[in-house]
Amino acid sequence: MPRRRLASSITTLLALSAAGGLCWLGADTAASYIEQRSRQDVEQALQASGQDWVSVATDGLQVRLTGTAPTEVDRFRAMTQAGTVVDPSRVVDAMTIASAEAMAPPDFKAELLRNDEGISLIGLVPASTDRNGLVRMLRSETAAPQVTDLLETADYAVPEGWDAAMQYGLRAAQMAPRAKISIQPGRVTISAITDSRDDKGRLETALRKALPAGVDLVTDISAPRPVIAPFALRFVMDGGGARFEACAADTEEGRDRIVAAAMKAGAADVPACTLGLGAPSPDWADAAAAAIGAVAGLGQGAVTLSDADVFVTAPPGVDKATFDTAVAGLQRVLPPVFSLQSELETAPDKALQGPAEFTATLSDAQVLSMEGRISDERMRETVDSVARARFPTVQGSLTNDPSVPGGWTVRVIGALEALNTLEAGSVRVTPDLIRVTGTSGDPATPEGVAARLAERLGPGARYELAIRYDRRLDSALNLPDGPECVRQLNIVMSESEIGFEPSKAAIAGDPAPTLDRLAGIMAECADFQLEAGGHTDTQGSEGFNADLSRGRAQALVAAMADAGIDVTNMTARGYGESQPIASNETEEGREENRRIEFRLLSDYPVRSAPLPAPVTLSGVTAEPAPPDQPAEDPIGPLQPDFNPAPMFGPVRPDAAAPQPQMFGPDIPQASIGPMAPATVGASEVFQTLDEREENIRLPVQTPTPETPRPAPRPDEEGAPAE
Repeated sequence: MPRRRLASSITTLLALSAAGGLCWLGADTAASYIEQRSRQDVEQALQASGQDWVSVATDGLQVRLTGTAPTEVDRFRAMTQAGTVVDPSRVVDAMTIASAEAMAPPDFKAELLRNDEGISLIGLVPASTDRNGLVRMLRSETAAPQVTDLLETADYAVPEGWDAAMQYGLRAAQMAPRAKISIQPGRVTISAITDSRDDKGRLETALRKALPAGVDLVTDISAPRPVIAPFALRFVMDGGGARFEACAADTEEGRDRIVAAAMKAGAADVPACTLGLGAPSPDWADAAAAAIGAVAGLGQGAVTLSDADVFVTAPPGVDKATFDTAVAGLQRVLPPVFSLQSELETAPDKALQGPAEFTATLSDAQVLSMEGRISDERMRETVDSVARARFPTVQGSLTNDPSVPGGWTVRVIGALEALNTLEAGSVRVTPDLIRVTGTSGDPATPEGVAARLAERLGPGARYELAIRYDRRLDSALNLPDGPECVRQLNIVMSESEIGFEPSKAAIAGDPAPTLDRLAGIMAECADFQLEAGGHTDTQGSEGFNADLSRGRAQALVAAMADAGIDVTNMTARGYGESQPIASNETEEGREENRRIEFRLLSDYPVRSAPLPAPVTLSGVTAEPAPPDQPAEDPIGPLQPDFNPAPMFGPVRPDAAAPQPQMFGPDIPQASIGPMAPATVGASEVFQTLDEREENIRLPVQTPTPETPRPAPRPDEEGAPAE
């Protein structure tokens, strides 16, 4: 019995063990299958989505993802993709993300937006940027009412060129009160609006001067269009050819049409008309083109448009029937707002020419010299008062002559007003012509003078303009003067790597970098008389050092010429050891004494280009009225208590700096530009020039050595402009 029971127990145990083994084997096989299948499914899903950087491992039901994700977004996408195949709770994230150092930095960019309300900072900057410091600096340096920091940061290495561009952008924000400044590594883009053409030029110059090495600058700086009053155009055809004396346009399309009409009429080298505000009608270009075409049909003559008034003149040689036909044709095509006047000239009245003449000369130092004839003592005092109200110093005397033509004083005052727009020049008034000659730093001056004379004396007045534009006097260009040119040249030489072979005048090394810097300066300074002076130390004999220094100065000037630099007005001189700037007892001192210095020989630039002589413009001179019949004068009446200072424009500022001498045998007709504001329209009540003079009432006190000159009236210097 016991043996039989033992055998039965062993059999049962063996059966149970076999069953347990079979169950374990089945479970293990099932688990292995599930692990393998899960890994395969997840790998296939990740590879299909482009996430092949992920490694998949299974541990029972857990799916473990490993690998280095390029970004946090890629890591998240891998987790999401695996969760679409197996239960997301089974996915274990063991992935890492690439370090910031191994990743490409973002595109850093900052924008400074400045207007009258304040400054806004927008963009992405490196985390190391001192944003609080930027805000404090902008508040203190710009006095902006508000500085708003909207910057974002990223913890990446600062790219090359970022710091220099940021510092320059901040400095540009101080210069431009209304601007958008975009800052990128090594590049700054500035869009700005200025109040005037002069401000635009000054800002562009200041930005160029402050630009650091290694930073590219892109600018888009604009200025508002000028208000032109009166809105004027003058086109002339005579023996000198067809040309504009003044030209204004209200749109670019209109300007192109006006210029095309002038070129069709035979004008050569037509300057672009000035774009401005103040056109009397949207049809300005239609009226101008039609008027130019009418003069072209005549073959000779002139047309003046002053606001809505059109005045056509032709010389005595034009057939009257042809002239009448041209005028009638122009009348038919002129837009309704424009009024047409015409005049076929007759031979000048010899009686009017006589000896009557007035001349005035304005020197570079703003000294006005007048001489000539005037109608009577009262008119003489009036003209003298007008002159003293506009020019710092007035010299000369006028002679009373009752025989001068009617309207003579108004013509004289108009000539002085024209002279007031020049830096230096002269005017000459005769019964049939006003001649204005001089130099101006504003290319708009000829147009302004033409429009002003047409307004004061009528659009048919005869005048001759020979006004030269001098870019050195143009404040909008902000060109360096002579001392500044020398200063910049000497800075380059002090930092230069140009050397010379021992005891020789031959240049050693590569002078190209220095010559490039000198070329940039000489581009604006070549018209000054300059001297390149060579200097040596005391080693060697005095005569040898003098020859050596002269030879080295000549070698530098020759190298500049070979590099394409204009050295026409530059001379070379050797000073040897005579002008040391340091001790010759030390090597350092001797090194400083071996130098080349530039020196200014004259404060005035040299003008060498030949200039054509001026040509008389065709027109009509105001005729005196017969005793019993007043003549028409489109100038407008003067009040009995007429004060000439405010009527004839703003008073000239006191004592301008000396300007280059401009008088010479030939002075060209300068380019055209915007005009000064006017106060009297040609459409006002007509009055004769004689009556105009009779209405002049001005108390005048002429200063004498014993009687000091009275204080300026409100209409003189310091008074608001009209």
